Amino acid sequence: MAEIDGGRIAARQLARAGIDTVFGVVAGPMIEVLAGAQRESLRVIGCRHEMNGGFMASAWGYQKKLPGVLIVGSGPGMTNAITPLYVATESAMPLVVLGGSAFAGTRGIGAFQEADQVSLAKAACKWTGQVDSTERIGEWVHLALGKAVSGRPGGVYLDFPGELVARRVPEESAPLRTAPVITPPAPDAQAIEQTAELLATARRPLLLIGKGAAWADARESLTRLADLGIPYVCSPMARGTVADDHPSFANAARSQALGQADVIVMFGGRFNWIFGLGRRLDPSCRVIQVDVEPEEAFSGAPIETMITADARLAAAALMQALEGRRIASRGSEWMSSLVAKREANEAGMREALEDDRAPINPYRLVKEVRDALPRDSIVSAEGETIMGICRAILPSYENRARMNAGTTGCMGVSAPYAVGAKLACPDRPSVAVLGDYAFGAAAMVVETAARVGAAPVFVVANNEGIAGHMIQDFMLPKGSPPIASLLPARYEKMAEMVDGHAEYVVQPGDIRPALDRALASGKVAVVHVRIDPKARRLSGSNYLQ
Repeated sequence: MAEIDGGRIAARQLARAGIDTVFGVVAGPMIEVLAGAQRESLRVIGCRHEMNGGFMASAWGYQKKLPGVLIVGSGPGMTNAITPLYVATESAMPLVVLGGSAFAGTRGIGAFQEADQVSLAKAACKWTGQVDSTERIGEWVHLALGKAVSGRPGGVYLDFPGELVARRVPEESAPLRTAPVITPPAPDAQAIEQTAELLATARRPLLLIGKGAAWADARESLTRLADLGIPYVCSPMARGTVADDHPSFANAARSQALGQADVIVMFGGRFNWIFGLGRRLDPSCRVIQVDVEPEEAFSGAPIETMITADARLAAAALMQALEGRRIASRGSEWMSSLVAKREANEAGMREALEDDRAPINPYRLVKEVRDALPRDSIVSAEGETIMGICRAILPSYENRARMNAGTTGCMGVSAPYAVGAKLACPDRPSVAVLGDYAFGAAAMVVETAARVGAAPVFVVANNEGIAGHMIQDFMLPKGSPPIASLLPARYEKMAEMVDGHAEYVVQPGDIRPALDRALASGKVAVVHVRIDPKARRLSGSNYLQ
């Protein structure tokens, strides 16, 4: 009678669910799970730190529309994964952490790395569980994977007591489970008809597009709604769900659009701080929200109707209901006023975009990145100064093509996101544009990328600290030791360390050739650009949030 250990049972269940890549840090008592994954022909990405591994897995899962899986050891190995779980849950990205824990026979008397790991994870997750027998490992993994992607995606933690991982049982005593076919929730027909009437008769309608619409692949129907001349504003990570070069794109005038709209339909987003907590709307504005979670009806925004539905199905139904109707706002001053505001904002940045002086203006750097990237690029942006500038002038054109610090504003995400995205989509450029402070938080992912054959490009905007010298010089006591400031380190040498592609740029005219060489290299690349440490974001330049 053939026997199988708990680690291989877990790996077989992952493979049954269509997971072909897992991330992890080698540590007990989960080595059997990593070994089982290799025996079942899963690609195992060995990471240097659980936090980086969690962010890589989240990005991989977000791109693949599958749960990203991170395998970690007990104690500190598991607690290092709490931040990625929290970020994944708040940013609606699917992440399953499989964590080993202390052996049952040693708990309570000072077991090695003993911790109440399920309790530690609860506040950061949408669901937690603990395996209770080796025979049920397949069932527990099946549950965890399903919870991560059902409804709004998020973080899930499944705990593996050590003795259950290594235990061997007869194969037939440990059945695997097959995931069901789940149909997305369809919208209520009456609510769609009422919403269509509101949009058709509104003088100043506005669509808000959140990451849930990107996850739902609502691109086609939302683009058709925008084709009607209805302006739209995207949340930061929803950029590209409808291409940023669509005529109805209104992020460049987002404050005006949010403050003056008389009808708003939100697709797959939340009225959290990203949309001003819903408090910056015209008091008479009528607000309809589309979300898979009905609890989103209760927020800081004055929601009139919650359509509990998949964003793609709701957008398609709304488009069908609008066919043949006259759109009152089409051709009116509403869209033209937003276009005028957009053009005025862009004109205000033109000098900075073309600045030929050294040290390099960060706007010039991002402009060169914009011009160099193919349309299908996946972009991760992070940093106190550089992320806001990327929001202002760096476009996205494809679904799920933009990632950044997200709802939590977490630092250290973009470098591992770029690696995870490249592993999920090897035929698309994956580029992280990030500050030196942000790069330093996760820079060893360069070694991980080189070791596993991934080739993201890291564009490091080095202004020698967080927000350049602003915090160090103006917010800390005069003469303080460097706290917010950093050494002018040569970050491109991280790529040289692993035989990657390295570029060091100090002159504006050298930026584009360096980017072109990095993109063409086929290797993990670090393009280190020294920018002016005293440069600031221009007034109003964060308008593309």
